[in-house]
Order: sequence, then C-alpha cells, then structure tokens
Amino acid sequence: MQLHGNVIGEGRPFIILHGFLGMGDNWKTLGKKISEQGFQVHLLDQRNHGRSPHSDEFSYEIMVSDLNAYCKTNDLRDCYLLGHSMGGKTAMLFAALHPDLIHHLIIADIGPKYYPLHHQDILDGLSALDFEHIKSRGNADKELSHYVPDVGVRMFLLKNLYWKEKGVLGLRMNLEALIKNANEIGVELPGEYSFDGPTLFLKGEKSNYILKEDETRIQRQFPNVLIKEISAAGHWLHAENPVDFLTEVLEFVNK
Repeated sequence: MQLHGNVIGEGRPFIILHGFLGMGDNWKTLGKKISEQGFQVHLLDQRNHGRSPHSDEFSYEIMVSDLNAYCKTNDLRDCYLLGHSMGGKTAMLFAALHPDLIHHLIIADIGPKYYPLHHQDILDGLSALDFEHIKSRGNADKELSHYVPDVGVRMFLLKNLYWKEKGVLGLRMNLEALIKNANEIGVELPGEYSFDGPTLFLKGEKSNYILKEDETRIQRQFPNVLIKEISAAGHWLHAENPVDFLTEVLEFVNK
C-alpha cells in the first residue's frame, strides 16, 4: 500500500502524520512554514484517511509498515517525524522500531498510555450523514451538529467532504473500517518499546491527553525527551495556537 503524500519544499525530510479522522491537508499552512526553514515536508494521509488507500486492516503496526514503505520508496533517511494524536502513536511506534530512520521525533498531545474510546458521538454523527439527501456542506454541517455541537470540530471533520461525482457528496475516509477498528486508536505503546533519540512532547494547556502523572512514563520510554506546554490550546494545539506551536517545533529541530 502506497500512502498519499503532499511534498512541500526541499531539504531535510520532515514527515507529518495527522490525527484520527484528519488528513495531511490539515497541516498545509504549518507544513509550508516548516519547509521555509530548509526542510522537505511530507504531509501524509494515513491508511483509511484522506487520499490514501482504504483497507479493512487497521492498527498501529500496519500504519508503521505503511510509513516504512513510504520512506523506502522515497529514499528518506534521518527524518524529522511529527505526529499528532493518532499520528503521534504511529510516530512513537515507528521511532521505536526504526530508530535508524529518525533524526528528531515530535509528538503532539498524545502519550504512550492507553486511551479509552471517546469518539463515539463523532462516529455516530458521520454515520448519520445520508448523502442521498445531503447535497451541500451546509446540509452536512446541520446534520452533524445534532451529534457534534463544537463548531471547530465540525469544520475539521467536514474537510473530509468531497464530490464523488456531479451532485454526489461523500467522505474521503473509510468510515466503515474506522468504526470497526475504533478500539485500535487508543491502544498503548507497549512498555518494552523506547526511543533514545531527541524527542519533543508538546501538550495543550487546556487538554487532558497528557497529565502530569503521565510524564514519568514518557521519560522512561523516551529518555532524551523535552516536554513543553502550548498555552491557550487544547488537543488541536497546532490549530489553536499555531504561532507558539511552530516556535517550539523549530527551536527543537534547529538546536
């Protein structure tokens, strides 16, 4: 399976992995700014997301295998790897299994611990979208609002809308496979896995994904780690405070 990637700029390889129900395009603005610092940025769609292939199989091991195949195909080594949420879990496991390919690792608002399933309302809302009757983004937003009251989250989800053909909307993600495998999203990075290279964990000030008590485990599995907080931001810290997020990332990779 060959992942879809949007490549921006020239220089050191910098891979960005989006979160659950996202896509590489969510990172286009930040990716462009990172590329201006001498990086070739690869905005990837993970399997069953965006424009990447669909499959019934879905796990972090499989997504790591996809990323490894992408690196081989594109001859990428000494990579700077950034992953947000689900993408962060993929990035952690990839770095542990392929440390020779990673120069710097950046994890955005996710820890190695287990997370219980908490996307059910979103998945129910997306499943309720009936594209035989929904013929506009506005109609989709109205229907989704019954399940997802937060406007920002709906805007993020509705970036998955596209015209399958004239007059027929659809979702780019493989919703059926993601619902079937939703329990895979929260699985922990097993305790025996670790990565000794330079690592940055960024957590949102208003997010509860990385708690103070989680930091001991992070430091054990990533002994060469910095843990920084992004102020005035929740789980979507790169969108809620992009200026501070970018500053921390660039300071870390340019040390």
